[in-house]
Amino acid sequence: MGTGAIGGKASGLALLKDKVISQLPEGTFHQIHVDIPRLTVIATDYFELFMKMNNLYDIAYSNLPNDRIAHHFQKTDLPPTLVGDLRALISCVNSPLAIRSSSMLEDAMFEPFAGIYGTKMIPNNQADTNSRFKCLVEAIKFVYATTFFREAKNYIQATTHSIRDEKMSVIIQEVVGLRQGNYFLPNLSGVGRSYNFYPTGRAKPEQGVVDLALGLGKSIVDGGFCWNYSPAFPRSKPPYGSIKEMLNLSQTRFWAVNMGKLAVYNPLHEVEYITKLGLDDAEKLKILRHVVSTYDRCSDRVNIGYDGPGPKIITFSPLLDLEIIPLNKCIRKVLELCENALGQKVEIEFAVTFDRDLKKTARFGLLQARPMVVSDEEIDLDPCELTGENILAASESVLGNGIIENISDIVFVKPEVFNAKHTKIIAAEIEQINRDLLKRGRKYLLMGFGRWGSSDPWLGIPVCWGQINGARVIVEATLPDMYVDLSQGSHFFHNLSSFQVGYFAIRHSGLYRIDWDWLMEFEPEMDLKYTRHIHLNQPLIIKIDGRNGKGLIRHE
Repeated sequence: MGTGAIGGKASGLALLKDKVISQLPEGTFHQIHVDIPRLTVIATDYFELFMKMNNLYDIAYSNLPNDRIAHHFQKTDLPPTLVGDLRALISCVNSPLAIRSSSMLEDAMFEPFAGIYGTKMIPNNQADTNSRFKCLVEAIKFVYATTFFREAKNYIQATTHSIRDEKMSVIIQEVVGLRQGNYFLPNLSGVGRSYNFYPTGRAKPEQGVVDLALGLGKSIVDGGFCWNYSPAFPRSKPPYGSIKEMLNLSQTRFWAVNMGKLAVYNPLHEVEYITKLGLDDAEKLKILRHVVSTYDRCSDRVNIGYDGPGPKIITFSPLLDLEIIPLNKCIRKVLELCENALGQKVEIEFAVTFDRDLKKTARFGLLQARPMVVSDEEIDLDPCELTGENILAASESVLGNGIIENISDIVFVKPEVFNAKHTKIIAAEIEQINRDLLKRGRKYLLMGFGRWGSSDPWLGIPVCWGQINGARVIVEATLPDMYVDLSQGSHFFHNLSSFQVGYFAIRHSGLYRIDWDWLMEFEPEMDLKYTRHIHLNQPLIIKIDGRNGKGLIRHE
């Protein structure tokens, strides 16, 4: 719809259709059909016309909070010609739809804008066309409004662009899923990467990594619990120290489109029509049989499959170990073709559906592919250096590559007062310090606990990228009661790697420690309730050997 540009995400999907789907004809995989879900794109000329006819630019460029901006957008009208096309579309489509951003700047290699703009899913199952049309229009206005949300403005500050450069195209796309009672969801969603920054066991970085989750992919891209494995070794032992740890750290909540009664009408809210459910709900919906293992308390072992009494653990073992459908083979081939199409390492997002009896062909919906940044600079780091003198922190789980010698500022969460119940407040404090350092043009080292960027405040500090976009290197430390795996499939993680920000994971049970005592010796430049900013007289020396996953941070 329209004659302008279609944006980065839509252009990427068009490329996948020509270069990937065309090479996967029907019958390529036994029991699996690969496609790109049907979609319509609203081009950028309609966005510009919408902004001008409603005099929205002053409000958009203002410092108003997100809800105020979204409220102004909802009060406006879409261009009349667009309204006619949308009504014609919605009159003949009544399955759930995902209204997705496709801005001019999205999915670029070094500035991908992953997860910065909004996506809104609508059930689109109302009996009358007018109700479905109203929901669609509200969702489009919401995505338009997110172009100017604070997170987007903060993100753009870390790029070479201005918010005035941005133009938004919108994708209207069918949601890959099946109706299950009052909900609509895929059997699983996934994010695959053709390069693994944190390989374990026999896996090598170039063999990639896959994150899988029950239900909609929001669980993965928001940094929640999911199942992580190497596609080269799908049957490898999971990376947990014990069965108890596996039970505690596996997925127990999942997202689905709500097809029933709406709890609260709120067009300003991205998750208005989707809901988070638990394993009890999954049991009632009968969607666990092909994605779980069962813990047998008597033998103290985990058995593949659903049968037998005991807690169910979402491990996807029937698919990965027993290969009831060739899911992993499909993922590996799609990653290979996407890498060839883009000419570099890639990250893909997908959703998969299959019937309970596995009698029908499963569907693998390819939702997105974006390029990854993988540095090939060679850094020689002797293992002895990791335990040398003046080491502030060291790790054998790092992201990035190179030597950094211009960081004199450190922002850290105070270990003595940290508690997971305060993580939202901590995120706000870090944003305040980040804003101050950005004004002064000073990059910094950021250190904290749990998973950075998680949407679940009990898993880590729920910052968005725009709240820490001045950080040059980030350290993530685990605690006995906050011991989570790194989320390579999250949008936060993708932005991290694309901006080539150094990343250290330091586990409390590992060989290396953070020298918190040294940090506390300094007089702070800013000392807040849970966080502190210090400035050093001599810059840190940070060495990251990305090829071998080792790194150190040394002070003078």
